[in-house]
Order: sequence, then C-alpha cells, then structure tokens
Amino acid sequence: MGDQDVSAVEEFIARWQDREGGQERANYVSFLTELIALLGLPKPDPADATHEHNDYVFERVVKKSSTDGASYGRIDLYKKSCFVLEAKQSRLKGLKKVAGQSELFASAAEGSRGRRGADRAWDVLMLNAKRQAEEYARALPASHGWPPFILVCDVGHCIEVYADFTGQGKNYTQFPDRQSFRIYLEDLRNDDVRERLQKIWLDPQALDPAQASAKVTRDIARRLAHVSLALEKQGFVADDVAMFLMRCLFTMFAEDVELLPENAFKNLLEECENNPEAFVHDVGQLWEAMDLGQWAHALKTKVKRFNGEFFKNRAALPLGREEIGELREAAGYDWKEVDPSIFGTLLEQALDPTERKRLGAHYTPRAYVERLVIATIIEPLREDWRNVQATAETLRAAGDLKGAADAVQKFHDQLCQTRVLDPACGTGNFLYVSLELMKRLEGEVLEALLDLGGQEALRGLGSHSIDPHQFLGMEINPRAAAIAELVLWIGYLQWHFRTKGGAPDEPILKAFKNIQVKNAVLTWDGAPLPKIEGGKETYPNPRRPEWPAAEFIVGNPPFIGGKDVRSRIPYAEELWAAHKHMNESADFVMYWWDRAAELLTRKGTVLRRFGLVTTNSISQVFQRRVMEKYLKAKKPISLIMAIPDHPWTKATPDAAAVRIAMTVAVTGKHDGLLQETVAEAKLDTDTPEIEFEGRLGLINSDLTIGVDVTAAGELGANEGVCSPGVKLHGSGFIISREEAVHLGLERREGLNAHIRDYRNGRDLTSRSRNVMVIDLFGLEAEEVKSRFPEVYQHLATTVKPERDANNRDSYRLNWWVFGEPRKDLRPALVDLRRYIATVETTKHRVFQFLDASILPDNMLVAIGSDDAFHLGVLSSRLHVTWTLAQGGTLEDRPRYTKSQCFDPFPFPDANNIQKQTIRVSAEELDAHRKRVLAEHPHLTLTGLYNVLERIKAGAVPQAQPSSPGSSRGSTSSVRARKKGVDGRDEPGHDGRRSSTVNDEQSNVLTPDEQRIFDDGLVLILKELHDRLDVAVAEAYGWPADLTDDEILARLVALNKERAAEEKRGLVRWLRPDYQIPRFAKGVDKQAVAEEGAQIAASLDLGEKQQKPSFPASAVEQTAAVFAALAAASGPIDAKGLAAQFKRTKTTEKKVADVLASLARLGYVSSPDGISFMLRKVA
Repeated sequence: MGDQDVSAVEEFIARWQDREGGQERANYVSFLTELIALLGLPKPDPADATHEHNDYVFERVVKKSSTDGASYGRIDLYKKSCFVLEAKQSRLKGLKKVAGQSELFASAAEGSRGRRGADRAWDVLMLNAKRQAEEYARALPASHGWPPFILVCDVGHCIEVYADFTGQGKNYTQFPDRQSFRIYLEDLRNDDVRERLQKIWLDPQALDPAQASAKVTRDIARRLAHVSLALEKQGFVADDVAMFLMRCLFTMFAEDVELLPENAFKNLLEECENNPEAFVHDVGQLWEAMDLGQWAHALKTKVKRFNGEFFKNRAALPLGREEIGELREAAGYDWKEVDPSIFGTLLEQALDPTERKRLGAHYTPRAYVERLVIATIIEPLREDWRNVQATAETLRAAGDLKGAADAVQKFHDQLCQTRVLDPACGTGNFLYVSLELMKRLEGEVLEALLDLGGQEALRGLGSHSIDPHQFLGMEINPRAAAIAELVLWIGYLQWHFRTKGGAPDEPILKAFKNIQVKNAVLTWDGAPLPKIEGGKETYPNPRRPEWPAAEFIVGNPPFIGGKDVRSRIPYAEELWAAHKHMNESADFVMYWWDRAAELLTRKGTVLRRFGLVTTNSISQVFQRRVMEKYLKAKKPISLIMAIPDHPWTKATPDAAAVRIAMTVAVTGKHDGLLQETVAEAKLDTDTPEIEFEGRLGLINSDLTIGVDVTAAGELGANEGVCSPGVKLHGSGFIISREEAVHLGLERREGLNAHIRDYRNGRDLTSRSRNVMVIDLFGLEAEEVKSRFPEVYQHLATTVKPERDANNRDSYRLNWWVFGEPRKDLRPALVDLRRYIATVETTKHRVFQFLDASILPDNMLVAIGSDDAFHLGVLSSRLHVTWTLAQGGTLEDRPRYTKSQCFDPFPFPDANNIQKQTIRVSAEELDAHRKRVLAEHPHLTLTGLYNVLERIKAGAVPQAQPSSPGSSRGSTSSVRARKKGVDGRDEPGHDGRRSSTVNDEQSNVLTPDEQRIFDDGLVLILKELHDRLDVAVAEAYGWPADLTDDEILARLVALNKERAAEEKRGLVRWLRPDYQIPRFAKGVDKQAVAEEGAQIAASLDLGEKQQKPSFPASAVEQTAAVFAALAAASGPIDAKGLAAQFKRTKTTEKKVADVLASLARLGYVSSPDGISFMLRKVA
C-alpha cells in the first residue's frame, strides 16, 4: 500500500472511528459512500423509479410478502449477485422506538468504537439488522437470485460479513469464520481485508472456498496417485499403501496448522529427496514420536502427542527420489485450504487402482452435499438456536444477564452432544460437511456467549466443543472408513484453529471409534467374514444390525436397482430374509430409508430427522411403497423437504452424470418444501449452478404436492388385461429373418408358431429392426431337440452358456425358454387380431395397435384389447396426465407401470354413441401415424411428437401463423402440474423461478423440424389428438379444459367410487367375456361392513380438543410462541396468542415479553407495534 493509500485509510478511520452511535440512519449513506471511494470501487447508480433495473443502488425497494406487516421495504445498499447491506438502526424501521431499546444496549464507551479491542455487548440491533437483510434477500426478484453475501454495518464501528454460496439463502453464516467475520475500522489498514471487501463488491464468487480448495485438493490427489502407483509396482498391499499415505497427509496438515514446527516436515522431505535411503528411518521415527509425544530426532525437537489410529502402525514405506519429490510438492500446498468434503473421495480414487483412472472426474460437489445437510441438520438446529436467542434476549431485557448467558451455554452443551450418523459414510464427506456447518453455528453461539458473559464465559467452557466423537459412521470398506476418520480430524482441526486458536489438548487425536467398519443393513454370525460351507460363502443367522443412536441421520447409501440386487449382492437371499417386510423389487438404497424411518418412529427414539440421497426412481412404485407405509401410518412421518430430480456426481466427459433424489423426513403430519430443478449450468465444474422452484404443501409419496394419486387402488375391472412384454435373458433368442429360414422356418413343420416377429421400445419410437424371436414357451427341451434340432443347437450355443452362470434355478434349468415368458399375458392376447402397446420408458406417452403376430419385448407394456375405444381413452390427455403423475421417471423420461398407471385407472362409463365417436377418432389417429411413417423413412414416432410438442409450446411453422393449442401430457406437463394450474405459481411458492426456463424454445421451427412437420402432417396429428381429448372428456361428463390437478382429483375420486362399487359386486369389466370367467368374485360382505363402519366412525367428531398448557421452561415458551405465530393466518397480538393455551395469570405477560424480544431480534415484524407476524427469510 502506497503512502497516499495509507494516508487515505488513516484519514477515513480518524473521521469515523470515534463517532458516538445512534445516528446510523443519518450517517450510513455518507459512511458507505466514503468507504466505497476508499476501496476504489464504482459508485452506486442513481435509483430508477421503476426499480426493475436498480442493480446497484442505495435504498433499493423490494416487495415483501403480502402476509407481512408492510408491502414494501428498502435495502440500505444493494448490489445484484453480490450483497444485501443493512445498516444497524437506532430504531426499527417505520415504528416508534422499541420500549427500553436505548438503555438495554448502550453503545460502547466514547473513544472505543471501531477497534477490535472495543468493549463487547449483546447488540440486539445488529441481530435485527441481519434478520432484516435476510428478509430483503428473500424478497428480491426471482431473476436476481440469492446474493452470496449479507453485510451488516454499524456505522463508524464495524461491518459484519455473512455468506451463503449455495444459492438457497438458508444458511448465511459468519465469513470467513468467527475470528474474522467482523471487520472493524482499524482492520482496513490490512491489505487482505480491503481486498476481501473489494471482491465482495466485484467478484464475490471468487471468495467461495470451494473454488480454490477443490483445485488444491485435486492437485494433491494426483500427486498421491503417482506415489501410490509406484508403491504398488513394488508389491506393497493396497491397504498398507493407503495408511502410509494417510500418515504422510496428516503430517503435512499438522505442519501447516503449527502442530509441528514450521516447515519441519517439508525440510525433512527435502533432505530425504537428496538421500532416499534415510526416508524410512527418519519418517518412521518422526511418526513414533508423534504417537507418543517424544523427541523427534529428525526434527531435533520434542513434538506433541498425537496418538490416534494413524500412528499405531508407524512404518514408512521406501520411496525413490521422484516419489519423495511428489510428497514434498504436496506438502508445499496450504493444507489449511484443503476441502475435506471432497478430499476423501479423491484420496480413495488415488489409492484404488480401479478408481484411479477417474481421479478428479467423478465426485460429488460440495454444494450438493450441503443442500441435504442443511435441510436435515442445520435447519432444526437453527430453529433451536433462534428459540435460545429469543429466550436470552427476554432474560437479558428483564435484567437477568446470568440467566441469558446460562441459556446460551446450555444450548452450546446441546450442540456438543448432538450426534450425526451416516450409515453408509464412505470417505466421510457428509459427516465432514455436517461437522463444518455445526462448527459455523457454534461460532455464532460462542460469539453470543462472549457478548453476554465476556471472556470469563468462554473460559468456563474449557476444551468443550463440537468434535469428531459426535459424527458416527458405518462403512463396509475398511480403507474408506480410515479415510473418513482422517477427513473428520482434518476438518475438526481446521475449524478449531479458525474458531478458537491455540493447540487443542493432547493427545491431539482421540480414539473415539466413531467410524465402524460394518454392514449397515445385514449382519450374521461371524460377520463381517462369510462362513465357507461346501466351497460356498454363507451368511448364517442373517439379521438387521443395530445402528448407533443419533439425533440426525444423513447420507448417500449405495445405488443398486432392485432388479440387480440378486446379481450384484452375494447375500441377496439373506438380505431379504432379514427384511421380510421389504418387497424384493425395492432398490438397495431403500433398505437404508426403511431403517431410518423405523428408527424415527420407534418409541423413545432420540432421532429427530433423517435425510438421504436415493436414486431419482424413488417415486416409482416399488420405492414408493416403502415410503407409503410410513407416510400413511396412524402415527405418520412427513417429508419436510424433497428434491425429486437432482444432478449428483460431477459431470465430465469421463463421468456420466448421475441423477438422484433427496428426501428429508420428520415425525408427524407436516407440510414440506418440494424443490424442482428448473435450470442447470456449469455441471462440469466444481461450482455447479442449479435453480429450483419451491412449493410448500403436504408432499406425497410420489414426491408431488397436491392430489395424492397414490391413494388410488387397483380396480378389478382392469384385472388380467395389462402386462409387460417378455423378458428374454439371452440375446441368442433374437434372430433375423434370414437366420430364421436357416434354422428351419417354412421348412420344419410347426416352427412358424415358435418364431415370431419381435418389437422393443426403440422399434416403436424410432425405426423397426424387423427382427424375429424364438419363442419356445410350452415346450420341453427334448421336444425342441426332436422337432427343431437346428433351433435347439442354436440356443444351446448362444443362450445356454449365459444361463448356466445364472444364480436363479428357474433361469438356469429352463434355459431354452425366455427368462420371463409372461404366461399371464398370453391368454389375454389369444383370439385377438391386434393389441395395444406403449413403450415403458419414453419421452412421449404414445399408445398404438400392434398386430397380434408380434411378440412384445419387456420394454413394452401390452394391453390385451383390440377395441379402439380403449386405445382412444388411453391416448387422451386425461390418461396421459394420470400416467405422468403415477408412473415416476427414469432419468428424465416418464415410465408407464402396470400397477400404478393401468390397474387403478377408471375408464369412462360411456354410452354406445360416445364409444363409437372415440373409436373413430382413435382409428384415424393410429392410421395417420402408421401411414406417414411408412411413406417417409426419415420420420420416427419420437420425431413426430417432438415437433408436436414444439407446436403446442408456441413454435411457428415457416410461413404459417402460430397455433399454440392445448396442453397435453408430456415431460413439460409434469413441470406444469407441479408449478400449478397452467404454469402459474401456486400459494406457498417461494417465488424464485428461472427466467431462462423457456429461452431455449425458439419461436420458429428449425429446417429439420419443418421437414418433419410437413412430411408428418403434424398439424393433422394435433387436430386428431385435440378431437380425441374432447370426445374422451365428454364420455366422462367433464369439461375438456380441466387443469392437470383437476383431472387428477376427479380421476382419484372416480377410482374410489369404482372401488366402492366393486366391493358391492358391481364391476365395470373392460373385456367381460374374457375377464368374468377368470377373475369374477362374489360380493365381499366383510369389506362392505367395514366400509360402513368407517363412514359411521368419520361422523363421530369425538371430544373437543383440549388447549395445550403454556410450557414451563423459558426456551420451550419461546418455541411455543414461534409455533403459534407460524400457524397464524395474519398478524396477532399477545392476548390472541395467549388464548391458544390454557390460561394462567402470567401467560399473557410471558407471551408479550417473548414477542417483544422477537421484535428486537428481527424475527417478527409488526404493522402497528401491537400485532406481530413471523418474518420469512428463506
């Protein structure tokens, strides 16, 4: 800094530092204007009257929630995508001075303001200003997003800096840490502080620790991979290499946080690089000294006692000069900046030969992990802290400073006893992020304790703090478990030095045994090793293992699809035996979800919430059933947050983008926040950007809000008509027509009945392969050999070897027959000339007729009807809307599942005229598509419907007017439904919508699209669908312009009506001649009686619910007032709130005292100083 700059800084400090507080409103513009000039930053713009383009202004107007006391607010200083700055107020905006405010929190003594050594006090006005800033950040226009920084300014004294880089606005915490978040005037002399403020103004994302630390962490991992590979080539065991390198890494870290003398390990590595023979002895002796706290000869000094698992084996492995050089380079990085949240994954990749090729290309970005951890752990803890803050303020206002400090200290004790369990912890990234965010919260608590009780209060805590013993893990991989322990200790020590400073008590590393090497979903006698019997691995007495007790469960269990469990897990049968209540088709991850839910609902449980990552197929039927059991129980749990579809691992050319869902559950019946991804960018970077739409409401088991379509049950009327196609389990069954002739078709008598045309999903959506399939269902192997010897030899050569290796007896022994021949489907297709088919997983839900000679593949769903009336109903917007809500998705493609989409669907009870109208339209639709596809080889069904959706979205054919049309079921319809009617935001929406969601949709068809439009006669296709939609709606007796939610509500109600009819014996069969002989039953008299009893019970209103007592403890009183405010429909006064509890003489006064504290802290707002409403901040 030049002399001129030094002079300007000193002049600014002298001008402002010793001014008496209380005139913030009068002085803040001048103060900030001069600060901006001092930092060489651009001046704020003049404010525009329309506000829309006020991206960098003083007094930026924002529209606040309509349920709040005021319609508009003013941000003191705002810079888009950078910060919201709020100045400390001498009184609450728009109100008279709060009673007692001035005397409660007097300014620091004259002459002490602006200095780091200034007298400290609990400053309620600064806390209020932070809450106000958070509220204003929420009120910003959706296109502005959440600013990464909130600044709270005490004019002439300090600026407090809070950051949230997640883009969610839910966790603005001290930045960069508790020691440095408060910038005093005298700190402006520091170049680093001024640079930090400049970046907040100009490039705030550059301050995101994830950006720099991710690069440093990757670089280190690459160097370790080089060393690991060299040791493997020498023949060292992978686990020994892993532990050796972890000792190296921790030693590097210990050096950088000054637990070892400065540069001690770097210098030792440099000496060993020149003399590699000394490496094993010198480094090994150093680690022995670190374990025991003895003299380290190589460093010529006594070192602290570290202890811990890392140094029980102190062996150093021999390295060459080049490998020692790699370690020296790694030691040269700033280990205080290593990000433990991704370090574990990268270290595992560096050490694992099979994973090394993916190094740095396949891990979970920090922001993704943080999103789930905040919702699961930090939000409830912040609610607790909010209650404690308000309680402390109430006590302090009453003159009980000791009581206020005791309340804060008690909460700190609670934090230090709060346990987090990750039951599939891997290398510990979820546990570390949980630790870090809890340490950030602890920093705020310690700051409050300092303000209330001074240094003496902090000294009273001693070494009591959040530490690794609270973070529990279960992991089946011993190496990953060891890495998880390293990650936790590095993370803990990083935060120890940031929040406390000074070395922790010895031993530095404690043997907490908090990471267990064990299987979380199965144990057996002799676990973890299987018992060998008859040359096979066995798992005797399989059972569910106990999980450690914890207040929160969070994690990312392994992803194995239900259909793959048997082939990929050696103990699949034992797993199912130990979890008899689970359906065998459930994904592997759902065993974790089920166990966490069971623990959450267990009597006397300490578990408060759990949040898990699952595959995004969680909304599909087999996963949904696991959740439904708990969501619909007598004592239910609720999803407090859910994200149905979210990117997960970093997406690069070397790593496919994995997509997942997140769910967070609590006990009781509660509304939750459903967040849907509407825009994604920079997924191949360390700092991906994702925009969400959020809606509040009761979240259903299919991860939707609104009509619960999962409440619809199967109908007997649809029984036996629908089935997936055959599942081959052997590619040798598929042959060309030429191969069929070679195998005897048209030559071997009877073979034409067993070699059939065959179609799969791609054959229907793209162009057909025109293949055939060998179908020997109903024949024995010897019969095949004698009648069709060529076929027998072909299958024995191409299918049998694969089947011989299959674990399932039915597949292995019946090798000449399809794995799933669908014996229930075949009778439904007998005597039909055609049947209806749709692709199970596809972008567009299209139904069509297939000739009865065609055998459908497993990826097709076949409906055994040749009636065009059924085809028309299935093709209508009503049914497609139903399927999109019911069927779930695979990646981003909707799925059609028999049990959810077809079996519960109530077909209309149409008269003959209505049926005939629908038949005519459906026949015409089917014929039109087949005709244009036959005439134009470049056309595909997917291409036709891609262009049709473009037309409906408003795209204009060349030289033709726009024809937006009606909204019909597609992937976009799913999003429209979840946003609300016709795409409008529903009540409870947080207002943050992407301004670019539809930008990619150009208004003009491309040349390729125009060709499809012309050759495919897409306008006629649209008219046929529109006409069919109207005809089907009329058959139901409903308007044709119902919204998606209205359609679903009516269909669910009709399903229940039909189910009640069927209990009474009235079944509206789809194919009576086929179904009645096979499936008809008598009237279920017991079911009818139970239904009547349920109706009678619903009419009994029971006794009037009693009012709850007002709690006895101060913190519980605060929590009760918060809960009552949250439930209130508008502003409410102390008398109205007190009336919700059993009254005592002091209840109203206690409520009034709590409300006054909440107002001073900024948690509530008031239009008149009498009635209050909660402020919404995220």
